[in-house]
Amino acid sequence: MFGRTLNPDPKLPGARSESPGSPAAGATSSANLQASVIGPDLSIIGQRITLVCKSTLIVTGEILGDINGSEVTVGDTGKVTGTITARTIAVHGKVTGALRAESVTLHSTAHIDGDIVQKNLVIAEGAKFDGRVRAATDPSELEPVFDVAALSAAVTSA
Repeated sequence: MFGRTLNPDPKLPGARSESPGSPAAGATSSANLQASVIGPDLSIIGQRITLVCKSTLIVTGEILGDINGSEVTVGDTGKVTGTITARTIAVHGKVTGALRAESVTLHSTAHIDGDIVQKNLVIAEGAKFDGRVRAATDPSELEPVFDVAALSAAVTSA
């Protein structure tokens, strides 16, 4: 399933359960109430693919490519091969590649094979991690790129 919804399935890890009229929802921006979902029946595979999501992205399918997002959650059945750059990253599934974020959370079911550049890191008991961790030396290292035109230009010139 691929789509955007105001009420993502609360069974998905990292999904918000607030409805637009709830008090908790009023405390967040409207962009944070939307979630894009890469469902378990969807695989995105190709060369030089970069997904850009300005709100919440929940991955329960498979992506072979990079992700730039505001808030990225890799669900239990999610698999990402590539770099994930976001403000916050939560991993329940498998990531082969680098994680770059202000806040990274590896849940007990996470399998990470790659380096992590972060400001805040939480690793739950049971998470599997093979790589190096370092604190960001410059805040720009952690900033996702939301400018699609700039990303397109970089790909075509490479």
